[in-house]
Amino acid sequence: MLRAEFHQLTNGLILKLEGRLVGEWAVQVESLVANCSSATSLAVDLSEVTYVDSVGEQLLILLCTLHAKFIAETCYARDVCEQLHLTPAGGCEHSSQPVTRMGRP
Repeated sequence: MLRAEFHQLTNGLILKLEGRLVGEWAVQVESLVANCSSATSLAVDLSEVTYVDSVGEQLLILLCTLHAKFIAETCYARDVCEQLHLTPAGGCEHSSQPVTRMGRP
């Protein structure tokens, strides 16, 4: 199961992912990101991701090519970022209001 949630920031969007970034869930996240404004900066919070398969890895690499920054506050998330050479994010502040949700309530 995967939960994906967008939060509005003062300088862009943050995409918070929780759970397993695998297969069809990764494809759904790609679709959500494609619907966002390309002019908006994007930070992807991987801190609550528990597993990433090859489809999820390809999504993260795609997001990196789109200049997304990555937040990784856990050992697993940091390891994923290091293995895939993902760009770390600077300090981002979360908004209290979710913009879009996908997955479990």
